[in-house]
Amino acid sequence: MKRSNKSGQTMVEYIIIVVIIAIAAIAIFGVFGDTIRAKLSGAVNELGGDKDAASQALEKKSKDWLKDLDAEGSDTGR
Repeated sequence: MKRSNKSGQTMVEYIIIVVIIAIAAIAIFGVFGDTIRAKLSGAVNELGGDKDAASQALEKKSKDWLKDLDAEGSDTGR
């Protein structure tokens, strides 16, 4: 009797699970991005961070903020 090697099948299953989790995380951050940013800026204010930076972060929606990023990830400030 030949024994089949199931390690390849197991690796594919793990990869599929990781991809599903990654897609779900992207969807969640896409839907709740503005809320998450608002909560984090509130936490920064409470911890004594830069209040001007936090208020500036809340002025734009996530989609607009992402559009203004350049290749290095810096805000171009359009």
